[in-house]
Amino acid sequence: MKIGELSRRTGVSVRSLRYYEEQGLLSPARTPGGHRDYPEAAVDRVILVQQLFAAGLHSPRIARMLPCMQAPEGGPNERATAKLTDQLKAERERIDGAITDLVRSRALLDEIIAAAVERDHCTRGTSAVRA
Repeated sequence: MKIGELSRRTGVSVRSLRYYEEQGLLSPARTPGGHRDYPEAAVDRVILVQQLFAAGLHSPRIARMLPCMQAPEGGPNERATAKLTDQLKAERERIDGAITDLVRSRALLDEIIAAAVERDHCTRGTSAVRA
């Protein structure tokens, strides 16, 4: 498939797909005319890359991890090493920490919002009594 179709099917811009190629995250074949030609599996690869970016991983780390993540049939790849497992566990711990921090921040915002709403109700009630 052409780069435009891959872009439409994944929701990822053509510019980002070119960046993925530059970073070694995506490897299209080339037509005799030099145009990129992506296999069907590129859709899943792009979605996986997007998920890894969303998890906070950067492109060099993703490029090192991708060859080890899955064999073509979907199971663990023989290149999946203990070192990769340790890196993935560290990333998971980092994400867990970020989630904990976000939940704490949300709780603080909820308290501030509740206090502001209560103060607003009290202020309105006081001004109504005076009138």
